[in-house]
Amino acid sequence: MKLIASNSKANHDYLISEKIQAGIVLTGSEVKSLRFNTGSIRGSFITEKNGALWLTNCFIKQYNNSNNKNYDPNRARKLLITKKQYRKIIGAINQSGLSIIPISMYFNENGLAKLLFGLGKGKKK
Repeated sequence: MKLIASNSKANHDYLISEKIQAGIVLTGSEVKSLRFNTGSIRGSFITEKNGALWLTNCFIKQYNNSNNKNYDPNRARKLLITKKQYRKIIGAINQSGLSIIPISMYFNENGLAKLLFGLGKGKKK
């Protein structure tokens, strides 16, 4: 497992009760850029839209040799999870008032980009 980015404030600001890993839909140039550790999930959050979870405000720098002129480094990226996991997450959010917090982004043993996120409640300050 090769760590790309981590959210150090996640454990400080939230009581995380459950951790779930999900795949991320990325373009080829984004994967190449992440291999050089040019990503950040600080300040990012996960939203639910049209029956899917989306990672919003995640920064991935444009790859130097890319020819994409209209690249948006903070675009929303779809998370890949099963329907069973999706229903469980949405149920927990609606019933318990939990939040979905991105914890870390990494490459697994097969070279696939994954996101580890948690269900948690905000700590009182």
